[in-house]
Amino acid sequence: MRHQTRLSPLSIVVHLSVLFIVVLWTLPTAGLFISALRDKDQIVASGWWTALSTSTQSAIYRAPGAEAQTQADGLSVIAGNVLDGGKGGISVYGTSSLKPAAYEAGTTAELDDGVKLTVEKSGDFRLTSPKPFEGARGIRIFYTAEIPPRFTLDNYRTVLNAEGIGQSFLNSLTVAIPSTIIPILVAAFAAYALAWMPFPGRALILAVIVGLLVVPLQMSLIPLLRMYNNVGIFFGVPSKTYLGIWLAHMGFGLPLAIYLLRNYIAGLPREIIESARVDGASDFTIFVKIVLPLSYPALASFSIFQFLWTWNDLLVAMVFLGAGNNELVLTGRLVNLLGSRGGNWEILTASAFITIIVPLLVFFALQRYLVRGLLAGSVKGG
Repeated sequence: MRHQTRLSPLSIVVHLSVLFIVVLWTLPTAGLFISALRDKDQIVASGWWTALSTSTQSAIYRAPGAEAQTQADGLSVIAGNVLDGGKGGISVYGTSSLKPAAYEAGTTAELDDGVKLTVEKSGDFRLTSPKPFEGARGIRIFYTAEIPPRFTLDNYRTVLNAEGIGQSFLNSLTVAIPSTIIPILVAAFAAYALAWMPFPGRALILAVIVGLLVVPLQMSLIPLLRMYNNVGIFFGVPSKTYLGIWLAHMGFGLPLAIYLLRNYIAGLPREIIESARVDGASDFTIFVKIVLPLSYPALASFSIFQFLWTWNDLLVAMVFLGAGNNELVLTGRLVNLLGSRGGNWEILTASAFITIIVPLLVFFALQRYLVRGLLAGSVKGG
């Protein structure tokens, strides 16, 4: 007989908890993606969960003025479509904000001076008057329409065709790539020294590094900027350069990098290190030929976190690089596209997915090392 494996109550709770967390994180992302593909008017009118259903929208249409009138059967006629050729069906309409649903679609409204207005379900309207229309502005037509789902790539085109978006994309790459590589190089050397090279004060240095993990970025930002500016003035180096932001990100990322890599490197088999030393290998050779190849999981784990932080950063970039058109990073450029009040939701949703394309590529390229590196760095010690 085949034995069936039964999950314990604890395993069931763990599985359900993981499933709940996955759904909790996936739903907002899915909603953002769906919203980025919807028509901008429907984004404002209804939530993303209604994207596949017909939505009800109330809007105002301004009819053309007297210059659009024609003559037919002795009457002055102004005709058009309140939906501007879009798909949908009109249910009710009106000519006053006090009674925006005064008439059913297809019925004729009697207005002043013998003017008549008819709005069909298709959105076609017809204004007739026994006298010529006067004035450059036409009447307002309030209507409620049943709009079918509409999906478009216009939101992405708006963002991708925005002025300066390409330069900002390159600026973000110029900031993120060196700001990820430099801390890894420095932290790897420091982690090896703290793990395998005995020297006075090693425990104290490690304790200081662990303490720096809790220092908020905002607390150290202004002192670091003042110190950097003073050094730049002394050596005649401009303050707003890529070198400044690389050094800033290196300083903010080193504590976590050294802590993570040191724990991982300290957990490597001691026999390998001692055998290499017996064979006459120097510490540099051991580090390059043995430690680095074995530390790929930890290096990849930190690379993912550091790249995500530097790619999405705006505060450090604005402070150390500036906000000019030639220096603005991608996050800053997209913030400017949103407007002063941030009301362009269609741009916001499309921008969110454009910004995560590169981090997603980095994550999927290195994700097989992520869990291994984090677990090893958290449970191993030297």
